[in-house]
Amino acid sequence: MIFIYNSVLILLSIALLPFIAAAFIIKPKFRAGFFQKLGFYKFDNQNINKHVTVFHAVSVGETNAIKELVTKYREQHPDETIIITTTTKTGQDIAQKVFANIADKVTYYPYDFFFSVLSFLNTFKPQKIIIAETEIWPCFVTIAKAKGIKVYTINGRISPHSYNGYKKIKLFLAPVLNRYEKIFMQSNDDAKRMIGIGAKTEKVEVMGNLKFDISQNLSGTEINKYKDELKTGDYRIFTAASTHKGEDELVLYAFDILKKSCQDAKLLIAPRHPQRFEDVVKLLKETKYNWGKRSLNDNFLKNDIILLDTMGELAKLFSISYIAFIGGSFSSTGGHNPLEANIWGKPVLSGPCIFNFKDVYKILTEKKCAQIVLDEYDFADELISFYKDKEKYNNYSRNAFSVFKENQGAINYVLNKI
Repeated sequence: MIFIYNSVLILLSIALLPFIAAAFIIKPKFRAGFFQKLGFYKFDNQNINKHVTVFHAVSVGETNAIKELVTKYREQHPDETIIITTTTKTGQDIAQKVFANIADKVTYYPYDFFFSVLSFLNTFKPQKIIIAETEIWPCFVTIAKAKGIKVYTINGRISPHSYNGYKKIKLFLAPVLNRYEKIFMQSNDDAKRMIGIGAKTEKVEVMGNLKFDISQNLSGTEINKYKDELKTGDYRIFTAASTHKGEDELVLYAFDILKKSCQDAKLLIAPRHPQRFEDVVKLLKETKYNWGKRSLNDNFLKNDIILLDTMGELAKLFSISYIAFIGGSFSSTGGHNPLEANIWGKPVLSGPCIFNFKDVYKILTEKKCAQIVLDEYDFADELISFYKDKEKYNNYSRNAFSVFKENQGAINYVLNKI
């Protein structure tokens, strides 16, 4: 089955070569790490510890999620060689910064061709490979298993939609899944779905969610530095985080309604993808508000809106926010991580499409530290209520702090297991 899978993968890649080439030309991010992903890896593995552990994170979200885990793993295993891999360019850029002083190497994960996988494994010679969330690459795990390399899935999740798709290829997936050493899922529902698509019960365990095992990543001095740079003063900053196409308009509508009754409100808007910065600039030009760019060191003293057009600052700037909206939730994306705002005691608003973080939001909404809004009108009403109702705001803020104390522990669980 793996031979057939790889043959089909190669033939399909050849057939789609013109389209792939066009995508590489039009979208440079698609070709990032291309030769590495094909198997052209370089690594001086002489004079290093022979025990090598690989951590794989697809993109930005997964990279941030494993930061604390890898940091603690390094503390416990100072003499091991640690390799970090990502799939996307944005994930790679963040990983290069986040793990600069932690990992021995940051590179790209290979394509699932047998020759790419063999090259990766022969170059780095790992003993353990730890893959964040649900990344199923049949060729990779099969070859790793044949070489005696232990492969783990951690922080795994399967949405109901993905589950329905996976069930259709259960006969193919089952032998692949059972080549993993262990599969650690976020929740009981995720574990049941993983077993439902073919994983043996004894292979699957519930670990909780790594995303709750984050910590505040700034000192008081650093927070004050951001406040001074952005001239926040007594303003209350509404941060619209990781927005997607169509969501910026909703944010600007809600902010406009808010501004009419709360003059101290300011907006920090952070599109999810850098290529959308200019689209948001066009929208900002159509508003009646003064606006600026973070990349130009603009601030709130002269502007009502700042476009966060820098990379790697969003999680830190939640610290100076009053409230946050988490994007990807009014689109088909499925939402993004609300915990990066909650860790600072900031209430969170989100649209209704949150299947990527369904279990997280279930906890957050039940504990009243996040709230789901259904449309732009509901969005504006709830936003205003947090600015007007101080008691409501304070309750949500306190709850946001306490929810972490109740749900942390996934990192220690995984470290003890692996």
